Amino acid sequence: MGMNFLGTWCDRSLVALMKTYCVPSISKLLDKTGEFRDRPQKRYDDTSVIVVEMIKWGYDSERGRQALGRMNAIHGRFKITNADFLYVLSTFIYEPIRWNAQFGWRQLCEQEKLAAFYFWREVGKRMHIQNIPATYAEFECYNQDYERENFSYCDANRRVGEATCDLFLSWFPKWMRSPLKPVTSALFDERMLDAFGFEHPSQWLRNSVTNILRFRGFILRFFPQRQQSNFYIDYPIRSYPNGYEITQIGPPENR
Repeated sequence: MGMNFLGTWCDRSLVALMKTYCVPSISKLLDKTGEFRDRPQKRYDDTSVIVVEMIKWGYDSERGRQALGRMNAIHGRFKITNADFLYVLSTFIYEPIRWNAQFGWRQLCEQEKLAAFYFWREVGKRMHIQNIPATYAEFECYNQDYERENFSYCDANRRVGEATCDLFLSWFPKWMRSPLKPVTSALFDERMLDAFGFEHPSQWLRNSVTNILRFRGFILRFFPQRQQSNFYIDYPIRSYPNGYEITQIGPPENR
């Protein structure tokens, strides 16, 4: 799997995850756990750690199997439909690819796109997800059809969405948070904004954010090419400043 794809996923996971919160059956479950209300940073870090452990080391490595086992144990405590599992799995494939198509410093090649599909398809099998489409095109159609049929507003969507946007803003200095708040909405498409009940940004703001991100991609073309991938877990993690064990990942067991 190409380094460009790995970097794209790690950098753009927030927007991909936000799409899953537009589905009431998913957001209601997430809202019920209280993790987004009480520990939004840890919830984000836990998801990133599990995913990146599998990406960095491989799903069949010792650490990859530990991460998969921990993820399956967490999911096993909740009633989640196979359709919802399939959709969330699909976002890990297609959202980074779509983001890269809009804002990447170069376009992903066909092999990189297929690598993403086959990687996450194998992860899905190890999660015991049923009826995973056999081809890249079929799974993308599932992703698009699911969104058309299932994106709709509910209060849980809004609560989880607002908590995640607040988390994103908390990563910036306080003086920047208020002016950046409307910018977050400009990252979401019309269907997402309706599902969250968020105010739609002006076309001027949406165009400005798009142009800035595209300009960033253009500038990055002239940077020295990276010699190795940079992973989320290679840096200090806010929730685990002293490091972590995979067994620590996830909500408290008594929840």
